[in-house]
Amino acid sequence: MEFAFLNLSGRRRAKSGPLADRRKRRRRRKLGPMTGTETSSLTTPKPQGPDHAIVNIARGLRIVAVFEALKGALVLAAGFGLLSLVHRDLQAMAERLVRHSHLDPARHYPRIFIEAASHTDDSRLRSLAALAFLYAAVRLIEAYGLWHMRVWAEWFAIIAGSLFLPVEIYELFRRATWMRGLVLLINLLIVAYLLYVRLWSRRELRSPTESA
Repeated sequence: MEFAFLNLSGRRRAKSGPLADRRKRRRRRKLGPMTGTETSSLTTPKPQGPDHAIVNIARGLRIVAVFEALKGALVLAAGFGLLSLVHRDLQAMAERLVRHSHLDPARHYPRIFIEAASHTDDSRLRSLAALAFLYAAVRLIEAYGLWHMRVWAEWFAIIAGSLFLPVEIYELFRRATWMRGLVLLINLLIVAYLLYVRLWSRRELRSPTESA
């Protein structure tokens, strides 16, 4: 019994003594150091399945939100620009702009521009600025909702974009320009993407109930 006890204590010392440390070092040398890809795969696994789709959808919605926010900011700047024209001689400003652009005031489009400026009064400028502020506020609220993945913002963007599509198609067929074609293409892509997001969300909500 005493010999067995000494043998067991010797094994315990061997496991925790310097000999055990040497064995651990040899094993580490045989295994070799872990590469960067192995450590990254252990620490940060790539999302797969629904989680990966949610990440991609969130990224796409934020891109749309930035685009809508830019539109709102541009219209907001235009509204302040209209307010800055109140109590000023718009016809004289229009004539100076036409001359500065080296255009002939007697030609068709410069003449229309000057006549429109001469018939624009302060009340009309304020009305146009108010409409610009309203449009900018709607776009900025929509951008906030899309950034935070709100369902109401997605449906609002789908409905608003779909309402403008017939007008944009009509304008493109009436007079085709690359700018009108680009605007139509961007709005079509946004509406189609948001419809895809809504259909995907509805399918994900139905799948747990069907599996249960």
